[in-house]
Amino acid sequence: MLRDLIKILSGNIPLRRPGDNFNKMLKLTRDLTVTAGKCFFDDPPTPDERTAIYKQDVKVNKLERKIRKQVIAHLSVGGHSADVPYSLLLMSLVKDVERIGDYAKNLAEIRDVSGATLPDDEIVAELKEIRAGVETTFASVSEVFDNSDVEEAVELIRQGRDMNARLDRLINRIASSDYDASTTTAVVMGTRFYKRISAHLLNILSGVVMPLHKLDYYDERILAAAKPRGDDREE
Repeated sequence: MLRDLIKILSGNIPLRRPGDNFNKMLKLTRDLTVTAGKCFFDDPPTPDERTAIYKQDVKVNKLERKIRKQVIAHLSVGGHSADVPYSLLLMSLVKDVERIGDYAKNLAEIRDVSGATLPDDEIVAELKEIRAGVETTFASVSEVFDNSDVEEAVELIRQGRDMNARLDRLINRIASSDYDASTTTAVVMGTRFYKRISAHLLNILSGVVMPLHKLDYYDERILAAAKPRGDDREE
């Protein structure tokens, strides 16, 4: 279904505009996520950096509203009923991108709120590894989406689900650590926000793999039908 959506967004002038805006949202939220990671792991944002983060988030929210308006205007014109499924898909994906922007903004605020300095230990080292995985996945999402690359999407979904399982286990390790209250708060919040960002990336990738009625879910039969990258074994 996503392959058909890409064709519509590239060939249908009224829907090309929301398609372009969707790509802008992806880029803005990817940049926000990278910036937020630096603010969380390195140094809290300066006042100017904080202002820039909030302005980016406002841009993302405005683009979401603009896309909704463009899609509704398109569907309000007679003769476009065939575009309804693709418009619903786009509206769903846009909401996931908007939520990523919110969680990235929240991630950037943690050190300001908690005042904690992150410890140099195995828990934070693992969270840094997961951060790198999330940012790597984000870097691939636009290309996977544009090419409707099912195999790559399935592989990224599998990797993302593994990362989310690691994040869940990390919460248990934090709970049994000897962190003080502010450090515990900071590391737990960072862990949860990375899980939410990852989860919304997986929702976007599900649009490449799943039919519309199973968007945001991962049917194991469908995932199993696509070979992982590098798997050249005979079926």
